[in-house]
Amino acid sequence: MTGSINLLGATGSIGKQTMDVCRKYPQIRINTLAAKSDYIGLASAAKEFSAKKVSIYDKDRYIALKEALSGTDIKVLCGEEGLCECAADEDAECTVNAVVGASGLTPTIAAIRAHRRIALANKETLVAGGSLVMTLARDNGVDIIPIDSEHSAVFQCLQGISGDVRSQVKSLILTASGGPFFGKTLAELKDVTPADALRHPNWTMGSKITIDSATMMTKGFELIEACHLFDMTPDKVDITVHRQSIIHSAIVTADNAVIAQMGVPDMTVPIQYALTFPERYPSSAAPLSLRQIGSLTFEQADESTFSCLKAARRAADIPQTTAGAVINGANEVLVHLFLEGKIGFTDIQDGVNEALNNISLMHSFSLENILKADKAAREFAYERSGVR
Repeated sequence: MTGSINLLGATGSIGKQTMDVCRKYPQIRINTLAAKSDYIGLASAAKEFSAKKVSIYDKDRYIALKEALSGTDIKVLCGEEGLCECAADEDAECTVNAVVGASGLTPTIAAIRAHRRIALANKETLVAGGSLVMTLARDNGVDIIPIDSEHSAVFQCLQGISGDVRSQVKSLILTASGGPFFGKTLAELKDVTPADALRHPNWTMGSKITIDSATMMTKGFELIEACHLFDMTPDKVDITVHRQSIIHSAIVTADNAVIAQMGVPDMTVPIQYALTFPERYPSSAAPLSLRQIGSLTFEQADESTFSCLKAARRAADIPQTTAGAVINGANEVLVHLFLEGKIGFTDIQDGVNEALNNISLMHSFSLENILKADKAAREFAYERSGVR
């Protein structure tokens, strides 16, 4: 079991659930905490867990956070530099990265270079910088344990495989809920509102990832992540729509056996497993009753209607380039603009595909190239949308 953690993205959905696990198992001590802008929640958590350091990404909230923690010995930091310092702090064994967006990449790299084990919930780390991150992790002997329910499921299934995984696992099956618009036509998606898109059928998540689920970009990102995490080519990662979200993902072994990880839709299990691995402890997640579920269904993902998924597959087919950084950067801007009511729902996927078609790609083994591609994609998305 992990003895202490650095928790990034502490006030978001995954961060709050991680703190719940630490409350249940106080032997998992929180060493540092970081958040984007919720200084009130961050200060409260820092006091509760007696954190050593905290960092607020929004520099405009730094003074307010410092005042909220006056009278304590807690060191207060801000910006990307503070986020990376918290991520790399050596008094923790593990860094939990639950930051949302591309800003999660640099603290992951900082933590790896400090030889912290990574419990990863930040998709963009591997989508934008997978080649760089996985190479650094191997070179530094750092384990990356996924928190995303789908990748955690694959990771858990692989624990039953001894010896060379590549020779014994033929393919992966990543399941998708299909989001709130499964079965809709492209024409029906034209008039979707942010309120419509934020109504996920199975999961309670932050607004960014909920919109990504509605466009199926989440599943595209997960395909790219799976290729990096499990050393798979895109053709060996199948996306299957499973509306009930009971089977979280599966592996297909060389002898065509299918091993799946199942459970009710609850992030407690993957979060806790990342912290207690290789051991398992009781959790607050409800037990699964197959009799109550009754039936499970499986259908093909519609990559024509939900073309974010197609764009992600195209990016995965161009490994070791900045293709992932391009689709991620464009997507972050377009989702933000959609939530503000400045563009339509289908403008997200149109813009992502156009960015991939128009922005020159570079090799992705340097952080400089990744950040250049991210900036170019964001500028392209703003210019295409005609807003700032």
